[in-house]
Amino acid sequence: MNSTELFSRTSPLKLFFIASIPGAISMFASALYYTIEGIFVGHYLGSTAFAALNLALPFVIINFSLADLIGVGSSVPISICLGKGQRHEADNIFTCASVMILLAGVLIGGALYLSAPLLIRLMGAEGDFARHAVQYFRVYALCSPLTTILFAVDNYLRICGYIRGSLFINIFMSVLCTVFEFIFLGIFGWGIWAAALGTCLGMATCSVIAFVPFFRGKALLHLRRPRFSLNMIKRIVACGSPNFLNNIAGRLTSIILNFILVRMGGETAVSVYGILMFAEGLIQPLLYGMCDALQPAVGYNFGAGKYSRVRAIEKCCFTSSAVISLSAVILIFSLPELLTGLFVADPGPEIIKMSCFALRLFAFTYVTRWISFATQSFMLAIGNPKPATLISVSTAIVFPVILIALLFPMGLTGIWLNFSVTALLSALLALIILKRNLNKVHLPDISS
Repeated sequence: MNSTELFSRTSPLKLFFIASIPGAISMFASALYYTIEGIFVGHYLGSTAFAALNLALPFVIINFSLADLIGVGSSVPISICLGKGQRHEADNIFTCASVMILLAGVLIGGALYLSAPLLIRLMGAEGDFARHAVQYFRVYALCSPLTTILFAVDNYLRICGYIRGSLFINIFMSVLCTVFEFIFLGIFGWGIWAAALGTCLGMATCSVIAFVPFFRGKALLHLRRPRFSLNMIKRIVACGSPNFLNNIAGRLTSIILNFILVRMGGETAVSVYGILMFAEGLIQPLLYGMCDALQPAVGYNFGAGKYSRVRAIEKCCFTSSAVISLSAVILIFSLPELLTGLFVADPGPEIIKMSCFALRLFAFTYVTRWISFATQSFMLAIGNPKPATLISVSTAIVFPVILIALLFPMGLTGIWLNFSVTALLSALLALIILKRNLNKVHLPDISS
């Protein structure tokens, strides 16, 4: 079945299972390498290296954010153009976006490589703590031209109906990264730079594999001679801004929190924050992958004017997001010691006590996190990026920074509470936006 038939004729519930379940598994698999990397670094290289990884990781993700901006931002207009039958325009957007991502990888990666020592020093890290962080950061920066495009091509594969192919590539990437890191750290005994190198080698290999259908001309989208225009670039930036700003703002918030944690609790506090982020890394990919996998179908049907199908698909998206989120609450709250031991080898009493307390407070984040997540994805899928951007920026930086100030007198407890309170405020904002925008796009109320 080609993507046109899948998006336009398959029943919404069947479409949900065909697209979103593999999408969620695919995104989970593609994000799993970060978790495995954290486990390997914590167990093979020790707590200082694990803390250094968590100090540098926000900068690494910022390096990927521009590619995500272009990849997600181009996927929305590509899907809408295909829904309208404008295939040549869809091909041009796809080609231009691919070129833009490669150029951005060279420029941004080079700038981050040169600035790595300064950035880590400004965070307050010294000695081995700083040295490990710089080594880890620089490997990702050097490899960015060959790695960052993987996040975009994953979207393009799903648009073309290669849902299983996307799933295979992401699973293969996690396996490949795991094998490389085990060899480099567990067998050769190399340093933290080798952890980053193992991941980058796996990602670069899969980037090449993912483009094979496009190089062969077998996919729905085709590589053409690119025709850039200011309007096209503006459209890509507008549609990609919610995810981009969420990534950038979220990483800036992480940098601010790490800056405070280094001074409040040193390496131990930074390590506990890292455990929270790795726990999130086991859940958020499921939400993101599921919602993201449905965006091409929502955009296609919206472009074709099939609003009842859009509503039905989104009902599935909201319901499943709630199920995943509430399941996460139970798991995180019930298994804090297991999660702590997963990332820190032989944790002492201090880190166990701090981590278990922090994880139980963090668990309540997912009571309401699904509301803002699904709403943001819906607004983006129908080409309405402004409300999606508002939710994204508020969730990633506005609410957290305000709460840092308000909860500062509570010390580390205030930091751990920040996540769940932010999720609650974001959910309230999302519900307001959802009510106001449904009438504008002529859709029945899917929030009821």
